[in-house]
Amino acid sequence: MLPSLLALFALFGASFANAQANSSVVCVAGQCIQGFTNTTIGTTLSAPGVASDILLLPGQYSSTTNPQLIHQLLTSSSTKAFSSPGFNASSVSSPFNVALEPGLALYPQSLYSGSAQFVSLPTTPVSNSSTPLSASSIALSADVWIAVTAAGNRLVIWDSVPDVAQLPGAPSLALTDVQSNACSPQCAGAGVCSASGQCTCPTGFTGASCEACAAGFFGPTCSACPAGCTTCDDGISGSGRCLSAPVVNPPSGCNCLNGECGSNGQCTCNAGWTTADNGTACAKCATGFFLDTNGDCSVCQLGCSECADGSGICVSCKQGFTQDANDRTKCDAVQSVTSSGVACPDGSFSNGTACTQCSPSCSTCSGPTSNDCIVCGNGQFSLGGNCVPTNSDGVCQGSSMIANNNKHECDSCPAKCTSCQIPNFNVASTINQLQCTGCLPGFVLSQGQCVASCPSGTFLSPTDNLTCTACSSACGTCAGAANFCLTCANNQLASAGKCVASCPANTFTSSSSCITCHPDCATCSGASFNQCSSCPPNLPVLTNGRCLPTCSQTQFFDKTSSTCQSCDASCSSCSGSGPSNCLACSSSSSVLRGGTCTAENCNGTTTGVIPGLGVCLSELVIVPQASGTSTPVPLPSITGIDTPAAQTTRTTGHVLAWWEILLMALGCAFIFLVFMMLWRRRMRRKRAQQTAAFAAAKNIGARGTWTGRLLRFFTRSPLRREQEQALKMTKMRNAEEERHLREMEKLGGPSPLPSYYRVPVPRYTDDDVEAQQQQRMSVGSVYSQLTGMPRRVPEPRQPVRGVEPMASRFSWTTAGSGSSSQRRSPTEAQKYASAFKKPESPEGERGTYWLEPTRTGSSDGSRNPFRK
Repeated sequence: MLPSLLALFALFGASFANAQANSSVVCVAGQCIQGFTNTTIGTTLSAPGVASDILLLPGQYSSTTNPQLIHQLLTSSSTKAFSSPGFNASSVSSPFNVALEPGLALYPQSLYSGSAQFVSLPTTPVSNSSTPLSASSIALSADVWIAVTAAGNRLVIWDSVPDVAQLPGAPSLALTDVQSNACSPQCAGAGVCSASGQCTCPTGFTGASCEACAAGFFGPTCSACPAGCTTCDDGISGSGRCLSAPVVNPPSGCNCLNGECGSNGQCTCNAGWTTADNGTACAKCATGFFLDTNGDCSVCQLGCSECADGSGICVSCKQGFTQDANDRTKCDAVQSVTSSGVACPDGSFSNGTACTQCSPSCSTCSGPTSNDCIVCGNGQFSLGGNCVPTNSDGVCQGSSMIANNNKHECDSCPAKCTSCQIPNFNVASTINQLQCTGCLPGFVLSQGQCVASCPSGTFLSPTDNLTCTACSSACGTCAGAANFCLTCANNQLASAGKCVASCPANTFTSSSSCITCHPDCATCSGASFNQCSSCPPNLPVLTNGRCLPTCSQTQFFDKTSSTCQSCDASCSSCSGSGPSNCLACSSSSSVLRGGTCTAENCNGTTTGVIPGLGVCLSELVIVPQASGTSTPVPLPSITGIDTPAAQTTRTTGHVLAWWEILLMALGCAFIFLVFMMLWRRRMRRKRAQQTAAFAAAKNIGARGTWTGRLLRFFTRSPLRREQEQALKMTKMRNAEEERHLREMEKLGGPSPLPSYYRVPVPRYTDDDVEAQQQQRMSVGSVYSQLTGMPRRVPEPRQPVRGVEPMASRFSWTTAGSGSSSQRRSPTEAQKYASAFKKPESPEGERGTYWLEPTRTGSSDGSRNPFRK
């Protein structure tokens, strides 16, 4: 037998040179073959009592899967699993799914043989890279495709390849891309589709398809903006230029408005400012200053200790000063006068008896020292009651305040300036020549003023991050440098910081600038990833404005027309048109041979071509035969290979889904509603028929001819009409009581009202009606009926109008639809009278109730209302 095995191995070539010495069993759902194999794809099961390991190829298995051997292994608690790289099976249970993890497995030999190497889905794009592919067979998981290059052509493979030599361009293949097809819509070029169908974005990218840069990132690769830059030209089409410098220790950090925050968290106010009433530091003008129309705190006029905001009108003057009659913002010094009444001239003061010269520091004074100056002289200015000199820029000595020639005082700088100056200061300099030299954090210096941002045509100098510098003459606006143009003059277009006459390739025109296309596009009409006009080589397929890496599985990319074309009907994927460019077969009964799908020759196996592997089971297993014969060589006996799996007779019921249960409930409710409507309609019709039959039997409602009714209407007397009305009411009551009696009999109980048949229908005459009226008018009162004695006062009488209304078949205590008098609660007398009513006599007059006189003495006088 050994020579025959050696000859067989030589016949099948090098792919089986390392075949196992022991026999093994290879299975798919429905069939197992025992023999020799070098295939390693799938999961190997072993259990005590089984003579050989069992290799399960990719597929799903359950306890009812044929043959019996599979059933035995899946139901055994001692079965162990050993998986090929890429197959994860830590435990054996039913159902048992043998599937490759998201990615691809590379096998050094054809027919998925040899030690495999598994490559999982990448977490970053692998485009623009190339790795030589030395595998002889490739297994792909579901929804995963790979792109390879072969002789300069790009092939997209969607299915497992049992023999790479069957691909066009083999064996010089290089792997260029691995992606999942589970995402819809597909990810942008920077995104990676995960097996769960979500796009995974690299650092800096954002969006559902990873199509944009996150805030603070710029450019095609979404790089981070420069460190310390609060605002930059970000976005996927941005340049990354810093547009604003970082603000270090802003005033708002210590609840400050017009001052600087110190390292201790305290705010140091600019001159003239103090804490406001709401607690905000440096938010209102200090004493001796007022808020002017520019929003700055200016010093009050000389001699004024307090002045009003806005106007500067002096509210109070210092001692020795009076408010000027012509200019209310000023306080004039009281002229010094000697004891003899002589007024001292400027530059002198009265010492009592004579005028004495002021200090050389004073122009006018109130005393001999420099601290007594009213108006300082010799180019000095008043500061806190002293006269101080200035430097050449007009800054008062020992302070940050500036000299004001009009006020002869040191005035404050503007609110947002930390320092200021008047260049070339002299006696003719005015305060409007002031220029800021330093600004609060968050403000920049532009033309001597502190502003929130640089105006158009200037940029923030990166040297000091404070000064706004003018752009070059070619630029309308610039950033970072004077010659890096964001917009251009002379109707030119800004492109990458330069001014050009027309936009270059891979850009589009927008607002006089050339904006770079999305990195997915070669040319475009806009900045979005779905506004492409043409595509780069790594994303060649243009579909609805997007550049995609591949066509659908049943299509190939035609370079000539740059469109997707359909594969031949025999191909499930292909590299070109026609039946000879197949990469996988669409029919389960065909296998790939040299790019063409041919009919399978599976040597009589029942499974045919294995789904997802594109190969017959009989190709993976060698069943040795005796030399020169077709008789198989005997192998170790393994039971259960050809035996069907034991089937249980228990049938599992269909588990209803929630929507099926909801539909059944709604259907039952609808049927019940229709049944109730039909039953109610039938009962109404039946009651109407019974009422009509009863009325016909008792001659109720017979109306006669219209001539007879007209004659009776004009010839009958009022008394006759009253009799007919009473008779009509009696008939209606009798009909109602009869119907009530029948309803009570149906319910199984007697009627609480006397029957119509026990009381004859009265036939009224004129005399009877008159007698009844007289009887009603002469009947005794309730007092007389109870006591048997007539009242000592005249009996109250109420006129009786017409016939008494028909009594209801309900008692007066339960009637719910009568008149207001019927719904009124009974009085004490009615309650007392009701206690002595006799039951109705069977032979007596219908509706007649008698009261039996009873003792109403002192024993029950407490509850007799007629003795109260």
